[in-house]
Amino acid sequence: MKPTVVIMAAGMGSRYGGLKQIDPMGPNGETLIEYSVYDAIRAGFGKVVFIIRRDFADAFKESVGSKFEGRIVVDYAYQALDDLPEGFSVPAGREKPWGTGQAILVCKDVVDTPFSVQNADDYYGVEAYKVVAEALQQLDAESTDSCMVGFETQNTLSPNGAVTRGVCEAEEGYLTSVVERFSIERNADGVVQCHDGDQAIDMTGAEICSMNFWGFTPELFPALEKRFAGFLKAEGSEMKSEWLIPTIIDDMINAGDTRVKVLSSHDRWFGVTYPDDKPTVVAELKAMHDAGKYPAKLWE
Repeated sequence: MKPTVVIMAAGMGSRYGGLKQIDPMGPNGETLIEYSVYDAIRAGFGKVVFIIRRDFADAFKESVGSKFEGRIVVDYAYQALDDLPEGFSVPAGREKPWGTGQAILVCKDVVDTPFSVQNADDYYGVEAYKVVAEALQQLDAESTDSCMVGFETQNTLSPNGAVTRGVCEAEEGYLTSVVERFSIERNADGVVQCHDGDQAIDMTGAEICSMNFWGFTPELFPALEKRFAGFLKAEGSEMKSEWLIPTIIDDMINAGDTRVKVLSSHDRWFGVTYPDDKPTVVAELKAMHDAGKYPAKLWE
């Protein structure tokens, strides 16, 4: 049974200032999502599920989803603020959905195989899909065991500003915790540093960080349903509270409900965090086409 790739495309980029999920980046106008699906198909995935909002569903399907017809099975799930368990309601004044945990939960009815989860506006590279596809085939389908693809921190930096990264700590290949490191960038000497208040701390750059690329079995969904209700009881009255995958996984690890195998990719990750990142991404993609990593056109 081929795995499914789930792509979270429901969010707007506040710092980027636009709907970057359907912004053309490749030399023929390809979006970053198209590279994700292309690499997933090459790695052996059999289905893609897009998590989107209903208010831009038609534009998304026409601009993006239609390009994959006949190449891979395509389905959609819709994230909405009012999609809540029985007994809960949206607090007055809240406008923001409930985070990436809820995003995964809304696709429970359209995913029935081991699956990966990723952001829509990131480029993860060929190797990431290969290693996660192999790992998904090895997961016990009746367990909540999971995996994640990590990247070397030095391969995830933006030339246009500092970034925050979740640096992974592991024992015997399994994740024990993810530690947030703030304001990571290269200094004038090219050394990767993070900042703790006013203090700059040198990093090797080889630290493995999470870029929100996970692998799960469908057994995750019942576990999420239980935890979503708990989150809403604790934080559901707040205007900007978010139920995020890293927090959920950390809770599950601490409760002994999952083991997360840490996979590594040596490819360079990139995304459009800042508006000035787009020219860099466009140039990177063109260079990969010119080098033969991708065909002249993705979809002939």
